[in-house]
Amino acid sequence: MSNSNFIDYVKIYCRSGAGGAGSVHFHREKFIEKGGPDGGDGGRGGHVILRANPQLWTLLHLKYHRHIRAENGENGAGARCTGAQGKDAIIEVPIGTVARDAETGEFLAEITEGGQEIILLRGGRGGLGNDHFKSATNQTPYHAQPGEPSLEQTVILELKLLADVGLVGFPNAGKSTLLSVVSAAKPEIADYPFTTLVPNLGVVSYRGFQSFVMADIPGIIEGAAEGRGLGIRFLRHIERNAILLFMVSAESADIQKDYQTLLHELEKYNPELLDKKRILAITKADLLDEELHQLIAQELQLDIPYLFISAVAQQGIQALKDLIMQELS
Repeated sequence: MSNSNFIDYVKIYCRSGAGGAGSVHFHREKFIEKGGPDGGDGGRGGHVILRANPQLWTLLHLKYHRHIRAENGENGAGARCTGAQGKDAIIEVPIGTVARDAETGEFLAEITEGGQEIILLRGGRGGLGNDHFKSATNQTPYHAQPGEPSLEQTVILELKLLADVGLVGFPNAGKSTLLSVVSAAKPEIADYPFTTLVPNLGVVSYRGFQSFVMADIPGIIEGAAEGRGLGIRFLRHIERNAILLFMVSAESADIQKDYQTLLHELEKYNPELLDKKRILAITKADLLDEELHQLIAQELQLDIPYLFISAVAQQGIQALKDLIMQELS
């Protein structure tokens, strides 16, 4: 997926349909001089509905279609005819989409499974026709209800990618290289920071009959939670990951400190992220000899599993897959 086509945040204006008005009508027929009231009810206005579409991976289709309007219900008619309901406005979104009120930030809805439908804005109810207001003392009511008005709201839609494993690391830590080696994904790779500007997903095959989904997000730098670098724009994508795979380059002057810095940025963004399972992969291990491996291992004081890998040299890749599947099970 090209960078320009990945859209994970849109702001849209939504308006439901107004309900149709009830009818004031009296029965008229040959030889019936004074027919009773027979005004029909107005039709319901259309809802604005969020619908999950498993075939979508981005909000690109909403980028240039930001005004969503449902149809109004039709007015009632004589002979107790109810007006037609307004057509619902269906907003198809990827699984993992969250809707919030653009003005208050209030949570509105979350799409978590295929085929799920959630009504964002309800259409107005149709008004009752004068047939409902007849009584023993008022047999010719000249009154009917108007339909309920439409509702309108500006909504923010945010996409949080669904993946089993989320890659967390500084820019140029080798995240995209790992994803390209273990899956069919083709992220942009280059020897400079912030090569990855949008998240990438890849399906990783495991021993021929199992698989898991890995997500590579743009690199985090110290101060990301305050907006530095690419800020928190993409941090939400790791909120749905079952495992966080921290990646620190073997070229780092202090691997333990870099890991703690990454962990601190996640904690500032969302403390609940610390409850997720974590693995540390020390990348570019082909640059180290056995003596340096042992020295680094002696200095590390971690309460999580870690291992040395090299995506380029294919070192430790199978062991990493084994560890990930073990943690997922």
